[in-house]
Amino acid sequence: MSARRVLGLLVAAVLIIAFAIWVSSLRHLERATLSGDLVLPGLARAVNTVTTVRLQKAGDTHTTLKRQDGGWVVEERAWPADMSKVRRLLLDLGSLNVVEEKTRVPANYPQLGVEDLGPKATGTRVDVTGAARGWSLIVGKSSSAKSGYVRVLGREQSLLAAPLLAVEADPKQWLERTLVDLPAERVREIEERPEHAAAFKVARASKEEAHFSVAPLPKGRELSAPGAADSLAAALSGLTLDDVRKAGGVPAASRALFRTFDGLEIEASGRKDGPRSCLTLSARATDPAAQSQAQALNARWSGWEFDIPDYKYAAIFSSLEELLKPLPEKKPASGKKPTTAGPPAPTR
Repeated sequence: MSARRVLGLLVAAVLIIAFAIWVSSLRHLERATLSGDLVLPGLARAVNTVTTVRLQKAGDTHTTLKRQDGGWVVEERAWPADMSKVRRLLLDLGSLNVVEEKTRVPANYPQLGVEDLGPKATGTRVDVTGAARGWSLIVGKSSSAKSGYVRVLGREQSLLAAPLLAVEADPKQWLERTLVDLPAERVREIEERPEHAAAFKVARASKEEAHFSVAPLPKGRELSAPGAADSLAAALSGLTLDDVRKAGGVPAASRALFRTFDGLEIEASGRKDGPRSCLTLSARATDPAAQSQAQALNARWSGWEFDIPDYKYAAIFSSLEELLKPLPEKKPASGKKPTTAGPPAPTR
């Protein structure tokens, strides 16, 4: 073999080795992210196998959503989660796509809110756990109503991505809020025993009666209008919670008992705790037709105390005075003028 041929083979071998090294090095580089690429590949196909979603912000504000018995639970409250809201989040995470690449410089992350979680971080960390794998993402500031800044945990590249994600880390934001929806037309009678006020009852004999009667009326007093008490019947209509906790056995200050025409009774017990309006509920049936509903309501309410909106608390625990015409203002007796004190006597 000639020297020229040997040299040629050596050069070819060096080129092949160099090419192999170059190809190998590319495997360790992040692939350029293209507009339209999925930010979390594989999640869309695995949505139905996701078991846990955790959202966390600085200061240890966090929510853990767990799949349980065909639904979702907010672990920090042990209360059902809003399934439609959880599913919306998972679908949005699965379809999250790149609009454009942003900074790779860690010092610039805070401008977008995509820095790693720490005491001063403004973003929200989202961890999704599936049956076979997991995904982690920092969700930063919004850019518009349709997009926001994100960064996949462990990667340098930050991204502008769409759709805009709703990632509240406060457990209260993920609770299933419905407590009861008792239509006013079902209500036959309400017994009110408000705190620091006289007990009274509102009632009607049939659904066809236009207005509720009120008893007992104080001597010399009358209702502000024939239908003054009618709004009380809607107090449990569309009732929702703001927060929930295990009932602690603190005695209630006010009570109200709602009776329906079809044999359902709902007792509401309430107390004020600083700015919070707290409520416990129980149900019973006086007619077999209402038995199954009473059981279902008790299964949901038993052992829990709920924070409800202030206006709903005021509607449930109304006072009799609110239904009556105001008393006429007292006028001073005629011919008498108010006396005024004169200047003090001089002293020597």
